[in-house]
Amino acid sequence: MDEREFFRQTTRALCSSLEIETALRRCLDVLEKVMPAESLILGRYDPQAVAIRHIACAGASGYCGSATTIPLPAEIGRLLGKLINGEDRLIHDTQQDPLTKAVAPFVKNHGLSEIILPLHTENQQLGYLVMRAKGYNRFSEEHMALMASVREPLAMAMANALKHQEVLALMNKLEMDNSLLQEQISQLKNTTIVGRKRGLRTVMEQVSQVAPLNNTVLILGETGAGKEVIANAIHTLSRRKDKPFIKVNCGAIPESLIDSELFGHEKGAFTGAMARKLGRFERANGGTIFLDEVGELPPAAQVRLLRVLHNREIERIGGDKPISVDIRIIAATHRDLEKMVQEGAFREDLWFRLNVFPLFVPPLRSRREDIPRLLDFFIEIKSRELGLRTPPPIAPGALDKLVNYPWPGNVRELENAVERALIQNKGRNLTQDSFTLSQEPNGPLKVLGDNCGCVFPCLALKDHEADTPETPVMTLDEAMARHIRATLEQVDGKIHGPGGAAEVLGINPSTLRNRMKKLGISHGRPATSGRAAS
Repeated sequence: MDEREFFRQTTRALCSSLEIETALRRCLDVLEKVMPAESLILGRYDPQAVAIRHIACAGASGYCGSATTIPLPAEIGRLLGKLINGEDRLIHDTQQDPLTKAVAPFVKNHGLSEIILPLHTENQQLGYLVMRAKGYNRFSEEHMALMASVREPLAMAMANALKHQEVLALMNKLEMDNSLLQEQISQLKNTTIVGRKRGLRTVMEQVSQVAPLNNTVLILGETGAGKEVIANAIHTLSRRKDKPFIKVNCGAIPESLIDSELFGHEKGAFTGAMARKLGRFERANGGTIFLDEVGELPPAAQVRLLRVLHNREIERIGGDKPISVDIRIIAATHRDLEKMVQEGAFREDLWFRLNVFPLFVPPLRSRREDIPRLLDFFIEIKSRELGLRTPPPIAPGALDKLVNYPWPGNVRELENAVERALIQNKGRNLTQDSFTLSQEPNGPLKVLGDNCGCVFPCLALKDHEADTPETPVMTLDEAMARHIRATLEQVDGKIHGPGGAAEVLGINPSTLRNRMKKLGISHGRPATSGRAAS
């Protein structure tokens, strides 16, 4: 086969399929006719991830290896980057060449001959082709010259394969975004605000004032009070209602992932970043982003959020260009941000930026007139979800019990209590005994009221302590720690799952664990006294 025919057949094989694995296998069929080629690998070195990436393999699988990405030590990565993008390499023994010897502990290349061919376009170094055969001195200078003659079609095939991978990654991202958007649209359409004309009248008047504008809103209120429902209402009544509404629970994202989740990353920004990822801010472009539990953000993320608020620009991890975003920011927290600023736990300049239009959602115990309507609403919704033919009626005694209960978990605790009662009663009338509550009104903790000196209505000391006039009011963290400990004691230390502390308190288990860590509360079930540990 002369050089012209070799070029024609190799090019035709590489262009025969959009699937790079298939095209590479057909290319190997041509090569086997003129040289002892046994396998081909298209790969690239990723300097940011310090790793080798296999794009496609053909031939004996033992040569290619099964790992798509092979991490390398930094010093070997630097050597590899210098050598692999240089000249063509004819290797008679992989154990003698400095390049293949360096990567031997990480790839299967013992007892082989290789030709390594760097691949590039006019403007970009793409990667390389490795051709392998068992044994020593299997390839010649003539073989390497033939391979060099088809460098351009090989580079085109690799460039197309890389673009195809990017398109697939973007399609997957678009599908995920579309699914998320449809779910959020459904949630927004089904949002009902019970109490908008009673206990939440003042709040809804403020919502109607600020919703048509683009100003930042900070929603304050206890956990489970309905901050997310108010954020939904602001977005629904805004000019951005037909644009994305992206929700972020800042307390539920691990600290190591929060920058990637919020701001996105470029391909190769770190090990495992196989494709560009759009962060929540970019996905919210044109619409609204809701930062729930913003007080849980770590200091580094606070700095980057401040930059977004100031410039309306974000920068992906691994990126070097700012990206403009047109977004409205709604933040929410149950924490006392002003106190956190004084303690150095929250940036003062960020607090000023967020605190443009503060909006306080009152706890359920401060709007008891809404409890009967909320009960009817949840009984109807949950009965439908559980497949009950008709919502069961609630006895007057049960209603009195629920109206007089302090609801430390607020609306979310009420919703959980209704669902639990419906499951246990199996359609029978709901009586006073149907509702299992996390603490009875006369339990170890009671509510002082709305004027206890805290930013939010706070929990009281124990009864005998509360009766002492000179007893100082607890700080919010002290009250929160005491309430969490009391809840953990009642649920036998169980944090997540049905009947766990997270469910009782109406918060995410990850948020509860983070809060326990900050408050110095140990994890796990308490040890049982009088029994030896097994």
